[in-house]
Amino acid sequence: MLHSVPDIDNSEALTERQQAVLDAALRLLVEEGDNLTMTAVARRASCSKETLYKWFGDRDGLLTATVQWQASKVRVAPVDRKGLDLASLTASLERFASDWLRVISSDTSIALNRVAVGHAGSGKDDLGAIVLQNGRFALARRLKPVLEAGREAGLLDFDDAETAFRTFFGLVARDVQIRLLLGDRLQLTEAAIGDDAARATQQFLALHGSKTRRANNRPQGPGAG
Repeated sequence: MLHSVPDIDNSEALTERQQAVLDAALRLLVEEGDNLTMTAVARRASCSKETLYKWFGDRDGLLTATVQWQASKVRVAPVDRKGLDLASLTASLERFASDWLRVISSDTSIALNRVAVGHAGSGKDDLGAIVLQNGRFALARRLKPVLEAGREAGLLDFDDAETAFRTFFGLVARDVQIRLLLGDRLQLTEAAIGDDAARATQQFLALHGSKTRRANNRPQGPGAG
């Protein structure tokens, strides 16, 4: 059964001590994979198992909070729906894209996703579903309001927010995540991440920018008029 742990949008939802515990759990996932236990986390984080059970319920609850904590590092810059312009929309999309690329290329996320893929359909636990619900699906819930605000402001043109989100997600990720999961040693520098995020955003705007904006940006030939 999946746990109903509140979606974590930022670090303010957790105390510093809880953040430290979840960081310890993430380090253990990197080091030991699916051997993560409440006892091991308690030992690594120098806290009691009773405290872990009080905060997270059980192992699945701890895993859920751990995935949410990792996903919270992908931020969505707030936008002003009334005064939204192309520059602020572009900045919000680029920030999301660059944060997401940093997260999926981290050793922590690679290890977490490898364990989740290995458990999918195995009946061991709900880690695969936990990662989906609190990773990709939670990110969609946070970004789609920005996309819808862009449409309301006349900057974006799409029929379905989920389809638009999947398009943007695909442009950002390309084949990066699957290559990392399969062991490719991609070196994603800050400069490369910034370039990739900007490129994905511009490609998305080329596909889903409003028809009026695209028409205004289309090069005019000598005889156009």
